[in-house]
Amino acid sequence: MCGIFGYITNKEEALGPILIAAAERLTYRGYDSVGAAALNNGTIDLRKDVGKVEQVAEKYSFTELRGQRGITQLRWATFGEPSQINAQPHLDSDGDMVGAHNGNVVNNIELREQFIAEGMTVRSQNDGETCVHAVERYINRGYEFIDAIRLAYGDLEGDYAFVIGRANDDKLYAFKKGSGMVVGLGEGFTCVSSDLPSILPLTREVIRPQDGEIVTLWADRVEVRSVKDGKLIDRKQETVTESMDAVQKGGYAHFMLKEIHEQSQVARELSHVLNGNREVDVLVGKMKNARHLYFIGCGTSYHAASVGAVYFAQLAGRAAIPVLAPQGIAQYAPAVSHADVGIFVSQSGETKDVLNALEAAEAHGMECFGLANVVGSTLTKSASLCLPLCCGYEISVPATKTFTNQVVTFLYLAFKMEGKDPSSPLDGHSLRSGQSIFEVIPELMEKTIEMVEPQIKAIAKDINEWNDLYCLGYGATYPIALEGALKLKEITYAHCEGMLSTEFKHGPLSAVSKGFPIIFVAGPNDVPLIISGINEVKVRGARTIVIAEEDPRLHANADDVIVLPKSDPQISALLGVLPLQLLSYHMSVMRGFDPDFPRNLSKTLTVD
Repeated sequence: MCGIFGYITNKEEALGPILIAAAERLTYRGYDSVGAAALNNGTIDLRKDVGKVEQVAEKYSFTELRGQRGITQLRWATFGEPSQINAQPHLDSDGDMVGAHNGNVVNNIELREQFIAEGMTVRSQNDGETCVHAVERYINRGYEFIDAIRLAYGDLEGDYAFVIGRANDDKLYAFKKGSGMVVGLGEGFTCVSSDLPSILPLTREVIRPQDGEIVTLWADRVEVRSVKDGKLIDRKQETVTESMDAVQKGGYAHFMLKEIHEQSQVARELSHVLNGNREVDVLVGKMKNARHLYFIGCGTSYHAASVGAVYFAQLAGRAAIPVLAPQGIAQYAPAVSHADVGIFVSQSGETKDVLNALEAAEAHGMECFGLANVVGSTLTKSASLCLPLCCGYEISVPATKTFTNQVVTFLYLAFKMEGKDPSSPLDGHSLRSGQSIFEVIPELMEKTIEMVEPQIKAIAKDINEWNDLYCLGYGATYPIALEGALKLKEITYAHCEGMLSTEFKHGPLSAVSKGFPIIFVAGPNDVPLIISGINEVKVRGARTIVIAEEDPRLHANADDVIVLPKSDPQISALLGVLPLQLLSYHMSVMRGFDPDFPRNLSKTLTVD
């Protein structure tokens, strides 16, 4: 997720305290390293390292930083492990420029190779340094700074916001593509940041640049220009009235709701990173040659692994075994060998049960790979390779965007196993022609939330009195039902059991009474089967709620139908979790609970 902040003033002053305070106000975004740079009288003073703001600031005496321009950055690793050399900001080859970014430059590896071939000094693996060299390339070719930025913008693929300054200049420059950026205007200074919290204590007068715009900042004014043609843009100033707490949550009441709404954006960023990640092909090659495939996780990550197993069977014709990590030690580890491949899934990369299972599998020779959101975590270092989930920091304890990006990653891998290019435009498909399936998914996620939230609020109010309910699915929607049930348990404290819909008649049917809420998640190909399940419980008095694409047969049989946008069976399953996340959230709030921090639970489980 990262966080950047740039500051320019009309006189030399102590920048350290300003940069430290700005960095501290961005820590909620999550980070593994921090750095700061001061530009003063033709020099650049750069200090950075892995660690917390207060620790790094004390170790490197950030308070000593002085000048008229300063940049600070909190880094959440995606390209390059957390280290001092990969920490931001970064210098150009000669140390004449310094810059920092927020986001992901997905052609980072290719650009680094080009810059090295062109004779530039490339010090790190980090894509923030790539942004600096992208500008340096065109400065070296004789272009003016604005034009160099415009050309660099065309070279940098992905979603990012970037701030850069030159030693012998009186300005800072910033530009954005996909990631957040806001400019602040104060008395005797201007500033730029990836987010409002670092700005609000300084000024509430802001400008919000749009994608494809370059901002030039002086101490007393700013200019906004178009990347396309370099022409000036009249971007209006506005006054921010929200509280600090509100802007940290993006105007949402809780971080969980904010993170539910962020899922489309992080899915979009993830697909860009996967498209540019050479390790994807390495992993797919290993899986194609494997005797058996195992997808190993706990809790939400296990549910994502289970969805992935269905995707692999349906799309690639390959069986994969979803495994609960602790049970995998007893049930599978003794039987695996070097011929088998395991993908170990963990949001934090520190889940002790998953690490124990990985250790047991490695002891028997299994090739072990990972999916994790925290680059530099134990899982990313222990596995042969580990694909990043690119979700940024997830503050709310219940996983939302990390789950959906795990599912998107498995879907992407299943397409690759099938022999298809996931980035190729759809042609003659039921989805939108001219876009790839992974370009369409974020749009469908946004549309789903917009369509279902008002209805979800009403249903939540109706069923909130119940402390027992069931969530049922079939095929790819079965693990979605498990995940929905887990979310309800986590934050409403009601008992919701997730089950295979066809198993309900084998015992749990006896629990049904008048009004008993039963939620079905139905794939477009499973409607006849689900209709049987609906009527099986409805005739016994149950309140039947179905999450599915539009189908008149469902309306004719169920009490409530929460309609998803039309897609295909795999995407429909992924979309089906969004109403369940929202239902859990709204029921939790109605009960007076804090959905971000449910009792007894921790974000990272590092104990056996």
